[in-house]
Parts: sequence; structure tokens; C-alpha cells
Amino acid sequence: MLGFLNYQVRIFMASKDFELEKNTFKDFYDLNKTLHEHAKDSFLNIVTAFIKNKDFLISNIHGRVKDREECISKFSRKYQTRLEEENKEYEIKDYISDLIGIRIICLYETDIYQIREILLKEFEVIDITDKTKEMNEKDNSFGYKGLHLDLKLNADRRKMSEYKEFVDLRFEVQIRTIVQDAWSVLDHKIQYKKTPPIPIKRRINTLAALFELADREFYSIKNEIEKIQDELKKQSSDKSLNEPLDAFNFQSIAEEFFPEYEFQAFKVDGFVDEILSYNNNITAQDFHDYLSAQQEKIETYKESNNHFNGTNTFKMNPYTEIRHILYIADKMKYQRLLYNLQRDNFENWLNEYYKGESTKHNGKIKVDNQK
Repeated sequence: MLGFLNYQVRIFMASKDFELEKNTFKDFYDLNKTLHEHAKDSFLNIVTAFIKNKDFLISNIHGRVKDREECISKFSRKYQTRLEEENKEYEIKDYISDLIGIRIICLYETDIYQIREILLKEFEVIDITDKTKEMNEKDNSFGYKGLHLDLKLNADRRKMSEYKEFVDLRFEVQIRTIVQDAWSVLDHKIQYKKTPPIPIKRRINTLAALFELADREFYSIKNEIEKIQDELKKQSSDKSLNEPLDAFNFQSIAEEFFPEYEFQAFKVDGFVDEILSYNNNITAQDFHDYLSAQQEKIETYKESNNHFNGTNTFKMNPYTEIRHILYIADKMKYQRLLYNLQRDNFENWLNEYYKGESTKHNGKIKVDNQK
């Protein structure tokens, strides 16, 4: 329960005295540190729930509460001089919009805008800063790109008891690609609190341009791979099945036998590499034949619940079914596709339901479809 986490502020009027406001902010920060940490965790859970299992891959998502001294330093660097020149009273906390922050690292720039649309539907928007758009509108500048959203809970969530402590809190979401995030970190380390000489600055700008090119090339390669996959699906089955097994024809065949399951490319790559490490001569035709001959048998095994490890925590997905199918096809080559407990459970089931019907032929195992 978070009922004790009331938002606390020292009763001070805004002033023009930086030292006074700095101490006031320190008190505010310390009094509300626990609240902000809980709010960060809550906002992070909500955001994660909205964007997981979508059509894009999230490399990383994490949250943080900004360091107290970093908040003061940011205010001093960005706002203090202007406010003093304008002779305005202020409170430092009102200028720290990213006190609670969430960072989402995705793969491609197009993912950034898909994530944005999801979050704009689920939160109340305070402000949007599109650094990618700003940079793309300049023809002679390269540097940090990304999207910043200043958000707060929407009206519906503010009515929910579990969020009542956080109704007045805002938070910032930064959405970047992996390349943009890498550039931001490196550029910050190189240039933070420094003004490099012009020759160094030119080299930094050149690097920034290369990072931007890398972002575009990764996206272009992704599109080319998708085109290849589409072409494979359109090709005649005889032509494609005569090829050695690779990630492209594996996915095409797997989707034929498991049409309701989404085979994500990055998982397919690793899985095919594992198969080829045990048998680099397997063809797409072999793989297709194995699935065609054994899928029904594995479905029977799956329904028997014998694959559970005793705690009901292990469940078979298409990848696991394919592991069992290949194991049946050639136990000697593919025995390591199953870990020991899986293999023992499967062998026990085979012995129980197909007693005496398992025979070796040329190093391969044939299991007849009769008990």
C-alpha cells in the first residue's frame, strides 16, 4: 500500500534567490524520494504493458529518478540565467520535467512513431519534443535524435485507487533507436561540459552522420530481408525446398505448419543456427518432411501433459515442438536439441505409448504410429 506516500512540499513562496531555491528543492527532493521511486515503477509497468508483444522489438526499457544534484545542475545550466535576466521568481521543481524518466530503446525509427501513437492514446500529453524531426529539417547538422514525451496519467487512471498518489506527477518518456542511444551516450561523454576545437568538432559531426547512416541502413536491410521472405513465399515449393535450410525457408515452412504463431526473425536466426550446428546438411525439403510426418505425433504428446517437469512450469511452443520433431527424425544428431529432462520425459512417453515399436535404422530412429 502506498497510502503513506503523500506528496510533500516545504511551504515556501517562489523567490529570485537561487541559494534559497536550491535548498528548498533539496528538501522537496528528499521528502518525496520514496514517492517518486514508486511512481517510476508504476509508470514503467504501465508503459511496458502497453508496448510489449507488439509488431516491433524493444531492445531495452528502463526507468530512473533523476539525481538530485543533476536536477539542480540542469536548472542552473538551462534556466537560471534567463529567469534572473527576466527578474522572475521561480521554484526549481517546476522546471524539472524529467525528474521521473523512462527510456525505451527500439530497433528502427519507424518503431519510435508506433510507440508514440500507443502512448498518446493511453496518457495525457503535456508536451512533445521530436528531436528527430528537428534534425531532419536541417541540411547541415547531425547529432542527437529521438522523441521525448512529457506525460501524466489520463483522467480514467487518475480515478483508480492504485494511482491516487501519482495523479499530480508527470514523467518523461524518451524513445530512441539502438543507434541513437549509442550516439547519445558517446557524444555526451565526449562533449559534456566541453567545447571541443573546430577540427575535433568536425570529426564528431562526421561520426554523427555515420551513425545516422547506420540507422537508415539497418532499416533498409530490414526491408530487403522482408522482401526476400515475401519472394520465398511466392516461389514454387519445389524450388525453395531443394535449398539448404536457412532462416528464410525455415520461417516459410514453419508458418505453414504453425499458422497461428508469429515467428520473429531474430529468434528464427538463432534457432536455425542451432539446428545447423548439429546437422549442416539438412535441406528445406528434409525439414518440411520431418514436420509433415511427425507434427501430429508431437501434438499427441503435447496433449498428454507428459512433457511437464512436475511443476507445470514448462509448456511447449512451436519451437519446442520442432525440437521434438527433429529429435524423432534423428536422435543421434539432434539429441542436444532437448535438454536432459525434456529428453527423459519424451523417451518415457515413447516407451509407454509405442512399446517395442521404436527401432534403429542406419543410425536414425523410426517410431511407428501404432501402440
